[in-house]
Amino acid sequence: MSKAVLACGAGLLALTPLQAATPASPLLSDYTHTAWNGLNGAPIDVHKIAQTSDGWLWAATPAGLFRFDGVHFERMDRIQGQALRSNNVMGLLAPPDGSLWVGYRLGGVSVFGPQGVRHFGPAQGLPDSSVWSIAQGPDGTVWVATSASMASLAPGAAQFTTPDQTSGLAHTLVRQILFDRAGVQWVSAQGGVYFRAPGASRYTQAWPRLDLMAMAQGPDGSMWACDGLSKCYRMSMTAPAGNAAPRAEVEGNGMHFDRAGGMWTLRFHALNRHLQAGSGAVPAAQQLTKESGLSGPLPQTFFQDREGNIWIGTSNGIDRLRRNRLQVMPVAVPFDQPMMVSAGNGEMLISDSAAPLRRYRPDGSAQFELAAHFDSAYRDGQGAIWLGNGAGLWRREGPARYSRTPMPPELAGFPVQAMVHDEVQRMWVSVGRKGLYRIEHGQWRKHGGLAGLLDDMAMCLVRDGAGRVWVGYLRNQLAMIQGRTVQLFGPVQGLALGNVLALLVDGDHLWLGGETGLAVLDLQRKPLQFQPVHLAGSAAGSGLRGISGIVRTSAGELWLHGANGITRIAAADVVRLLAQPEQPVPAEQFNALDGLPGLPGQFRPLNTVQADSAGRLWFSTASEVASLDPRQIVRNALVPSVQITSVRAGGLDYPASPAVQLPQNQRDVRFSFTALSLSMPERVAFRYQLQGYDKEWQDPQGRREAFYTNLPPGSYRFIVKAANEDGVWNEQGADVWLNIAPAFTETPLFYLLLAAAALVLLYIFYLLRVRYLTAHMQDLMHERLAERARIARGLHDTLLQSVQGLIMYFDSQARRLPSDSAERAKLEQTLDLADQLMVEGREHIMDLRSEAIPDQLEQSLQQYGRVLLHEHFTMRVLGKPRVLCDAVRNEVHAIAREALLNAARHAKASMVVLEIDYQREYFIVRVSDNGLGLPCHIAEAGQRAGHWGLVGMRERAVAMGAQFQLESAAGQGTRIELRLGMTLATAQPARAPDASAAPSRWWRRLLRGGVAGK
Repeated sequence: MSKAVLACGAGLLALTPLQAATPASPLLSDYTHTAWNGLNGAPIDVHKIAQTSDGWLWAATPAGLFRFDGVHFERMDRIQGQALRSNNVMGLLAPPDGSLWVGYRLGGVSVFGPQGVRHFGPAQGLPDSSVWSIAQGPDGTVWVATSASMASLAPGAAQFTTPDQTSGLAHTLVRQILFDRAGVQWVSAQGGVYFRAPGASRYTQAWPRLDLMAMAQGPDGSMWACDGLSKCYRMSMTAPAGNAAPRAEVEGNGMHFDRAGGMWTLRFHALNRHLQAGSGAVPAAQQLTKESGLSGPLPQTFFQDREGNIWIGTSNGIDRLRRNRLQVMPVAVPFDQPMMVSAGNGEMLISDSAAPLRRYRPDGSAQFELAAHFDSAYRDGQGAIWLGNGAGLWRREGPARYSRTPMPPELAGFPVQAMVHDEVQRMWVSVGRKGLYRIEHGQWRKHGGLAGLLDDMAMCLVRDGAGRVWVGYLRNQLAMIQGRTVQLFGPVQGLALGNVLALLVDGDHLWLGGETGLAVLDLQRKPLQFQPVHLAGSAAGSGLRGISGIVRTSAGELWLHGANGITRIAAADVVRLLAQPEQPVPAEQFNALDGLPGLPGQFRPLNTVQADSAGRLWFSTASEVASLDPRQIVRNALVPSVQITSVRAGGLDYPASPAVQLPQNQRDVRFSFTALSLSMPERVAFRYQLQGYDKEWQDPQGRREAFYTNLPPGSYRFIVKAANEDGVWNEQGADVWLNIAPAFTETPLFYLLLAAAALVLLYIFYLLRVRYLTAHMQDLMHERLAERARIARGLHDTLLQSVQGLIMYFDSQARRLPSDSAERAKLEQTLDLADQLMVEGREHIMDLRSEAIPDQLEQSLQQYGRVLLHEHFTMRVLGKPRVLCDAVRNEVHAIAREALLNAARHAKASMVVLEIDYQREYFIVRVSDNGLGLPCHIAEAGQRAGHWGLVGMRERAVAMGAQFQLESAAGQGTRIELRLGMTLATAQPARAPDASAAPSRWWRRLLRGGVAGK
């Protein structure tokens, strides 16, 4: 390999000497600045700023009192339902007890606290004049500075007191009252500043004896005050020796010190940061003016909140300065696509297209290295640094000492994209627009003479522990070179990154970054398969894009630099990810909110994140280089206060009291809530749940509202929790009970009435059904009676009349025979049988023509049974008798008579029992005997051959909807039961007069006449 060794001698160093003075980091590089003005609804002409213990930021203006949660400004005409005495507010105090003291420009003070509001005025000893400021002493006494004097209110007292003439402080304008860390009280009054030691009763004027205001105490304990115009003085309790004239040490009309001891001064046109206390002129880089983004001129108040943010009130709005987590390296000229590589000793070699190679420290101090521009860098396994550009490959031999391997003529002038050594220390080089080369014995061979490599540009190169070289290409392609074997990978193996921009070997795994995300490859698993990495939680929304830098720290954390900023995956989560790469992994993201300027490069140079020898991470963007120590990230450990600000329903806002009662028909509800974390409200996470409606916690996705529509009436509990930008959750959260009154149609009474109405409708339907069935039964009964009447008429007009004629004929012939002749005796015997036949025939015809029975069913059947069975008959009536409908009574009577008749004819029983049972639900008739019983084949068939009595009883029962049961066995008697629902049995439908009644009665009279005639 041909090499030329270059030494950077004194001549070159003289051209670019070591920067002896470290450049100061600009104000807006250390802080993220946000300004709000009238266009954002912010207060204007802010005089005072305070923060109550619940986290609200309050701003006093001549146009009203405002509060701020980091997102929305809200003008407060009422606090906790209590109205302010005036909108012209000038003094504010937020003591630790959670109360808020409000001083009015036109006089008076109001105190809003958990117990309500208290107003103070002349009647309570407060001077009737403008309130300039309010302060609290170490003992809890509240001091009020007014344009007439100052007044104090001791803890628990109801009246203010003012200093008397012996105090040494005349009744005059008092602007500010301050207690230093030693407990000394300092008072800025018209004509000078006065002080009083703890326990003293008299005030003494401090030096210099000038009309000073805007007092502040420095970290060294010194007291400062400004004249309100342009000069600030260091004060003392005594005049200097020789009574020298006072000398202003700092320019400004107001002075403040932050908690880190930094000095800040307010000018009419700017906010100044003094890097050294008492420094004179402030460079422009340490100023915040209207031109550089300040909300307006006349910055007039300074406040640092509990999270360390600095708030400035101006004549046009309000500003916030938040300390950045990333340290942007201050340089005189911005970088242009910087390339980085660790140089050891916590330093970084940086070069870009505009500046030569220098060695930088995080504070911006730099030392010249080489008068050349470089495109890429590579640190080999032995720790040697290689740099590449169109002139060749440069190996760093030591500080400012390099050896060069020149480019071959056909490649000269083309940029170097990436470099890596293979297992035998042969260098592979990706040359822009030319392809991939391997240097072997001083020769540059394209593709190293191997077949199968792509002609596309190789974006990145890396070697794994097995000596294999991995090549990341454009268009979602990856190659593995092992010896003389080339294997290509792509979508078939699960690769889905677009252009591959970054490769990192991590033990047995390979991390790959690309345009569309991150993937991991297990080098030990066969076959090789790429697994995409997915983020969980809030980071999932932004995803992973344009990953052009990957670093695994010594602590095991995985850091990515991509189009969405910086992503950190904790060490424990990386272990879980490698074990289960298909599972989403939680991650933390850093971006412009943390001070990261711009986006990382997506083409050249790569890798855009590097770790130096001290473990610090360096991130390059298009024009800046920022660094971060992953072991010392500033965290916000303050639990955010969570509040539900309002409940809105039906166009009305309800105060977020512990319980909210909504009227009827208000079903659409909006809950407004907030979390008082002022540093990064954009990263505040919420989760909420409406207990009684939501089954799981809901994520509002950055919104500070929850909407519910068409809520059923009832009682609900709305709970909301929040976490700050570092994931510190307020698990207690805030809650409110919501009660929605039901409409009458949603009350239990309405449902009860509805159920009752349904039951009534069902009952009416049941009655109609019973009436229908009864009418149908009656129609069937009428048809049957009409058929029986027709049959009876036919029998009477034919058979009986014929038989009667035969009887009369034989009777006349018998009379002609001698009375003692045998023939006459036999003929008369035959006539007697014929008469018996006529009687039986008439009886059956009467049964056919019968359509009515006595109203008393029991009486009729009892008479029938006794006549038929005499002493062998017994009848029982169970229950309270009910009036049966006519049709049922007729059928029951016929069935019972048939049963008794059968028992009398065939049973040969010594006892026949008739039971009529009136139960609540059923009407039952039983006829039982202890006679011979029925043969088995007759009992099973339900009828005797040629006889129709049993069949007729069963048919009558079925026709009226009753159950008919026959139980009998040879030698064990017979039992017949008729069972009918009581509702059917007692139904009384209207019926028309029966036209067949008259013919029936006529037929009976005719039969009776016939019998009598006989």
